Amino acid sequence: MRPRVASIRASTLAFLLALYGATALAQSATVTHLVGTLSVTKADGSVRLLSQKSRIEPGDTIATERDSFAQIEFADGARLTLKPGTAVTLERFSYAEEKPEADAFVYGVLRGGVRAVAGIIGERSAERYVVRTSGGTIGIRPAAAVASTEGVVHVGRRDIDAPIRAATFTVDDCMSSRAGECAGLQAAVFVAVADGQAVARNPQGEVGLAAGQVGALAANQRPLFLANDPGLQFTPPATFIQSIMTGAVVNLGRSLECIVAR
Repeated sequence: MRPRVASIRASTLAFLLALYGATALAQSATVTHLVGTLSVTKADGSVRLLSQKSRIEPGDTIATERDSFAQIEFADGARLTLKPGTAVTLERFSYAEEKPEADAFVYGVLRGGVRAVAGIIGERSAERYVVRTSGGTIGIRPAAAVASTEGVVHVGRRDIDAPIRAATFTVDDCMSSRAGECAGLQAAVFVAVADGQAVARNPQGEVGLAAGQVGALAANQRPLFLANDPGLQFTPPATFIQSIMTGAVVNLGRSLECIVAR
């Protein structure tokens, strides 16, 4: 009996370890595509240069350099694609397929621009998908958007039994930087909805946006619906698009992480 008991205990331990590993993996994201330079500043202040397959964890601030694009993928299917000169902080991410009560996805766009595709968390846990920007908060979802108080927008669908659909939107911060494409534009954070509906909110109010519409969040005024597209572009180079389509490694020869010494 003792060998059998030992075997059962070993099997149980192996199962628990596997379960723990799956849970740990669902609290991070992965760099899936990269052209140029992507760095991460850890919570302790250390800085690393990243490559494809690098892990992004809560508390990390990732930043692209000039002429650089990066795509980050999360365990729930969500994706963030960063434009050049962009910085994003992953404040919190937690996903387990069988534990919707543990869902959490909070990130902040500190500067630059991103293209975001919401995943399962955005579909089934509306109140736990949060996007922050310097102008307020923005969010999007295919069927509906629910805004909360104090400048936070939650993304998700109430009907969790309905088929999953990806919500897609872009965010461009023209408040933190007035250079490049932002020169000549209003000092605001712009959100353009590609699919679904969005709600943007700041202390002065909120605005709803449908697919194909653009809104702006500026300081000390209500969010605005824009009749005309401000002309901000999201056009990665052909090599980056090709890497996404084919899964090819673009930064060949630079596939290892390295620590940046100060």
